[in-house]
Amino acid sequence: MDWIKEIYCWNYLLSVSLTAWLIAQVLKTIINFILMGKFRVERMWGSGGMPSAHSATVCALVIAAGRSQGTHSEVFALAAVMAVIVMYDAMGVRRETGEQAKILNQLLSDWLDEEAKRTPILGDKKLKEMVGHTPFEVFGGAAVGIATGLLIPMM
Repeated sequence: MDWIKEIYCWNYLLSVSLTAWLIAQVLKTIINFILMGKFRVERMWGSGGMPSAHSATVCALVIAAGRSQGTHSEVFALAAVMAVIVMYDAMGVRRETGEQAKILNQLLSDWLDEEAKRTPILGDKKLKEMVGHTPFEVFGGAAVGIATGLLIPMM
């Protein structure tokens, strides 16, 4: 147990943030398995899905910064601004990228069915569709991050 204490003493903010990321990724993998009925190890490091590991990471950072540095500190302010940007980006730009990828993949699939006979080198080229998050997934990640930040005591 002392090694756990040493990890969190080394860099509290980083350790709490990475712990929240790991918890979110494990939850994402489990939830994906329950919903899809198939274990996909890629979910452990992949983006998109429930809960948002990006949101969990930055929300844990905000809570840890507030607890260790105070809510009036520059570190807390930077963490809070970064959290807002990351979560907004996950729901906006990255989510829209995934929606566009779905449409492009469908268009490519239709086109490749026709062209596959003449250009076999194209094969199964597909864009990654799961890159962003719904507001619910971001909220789920934020909840994981806030809980992690509150539950891991300062050493």
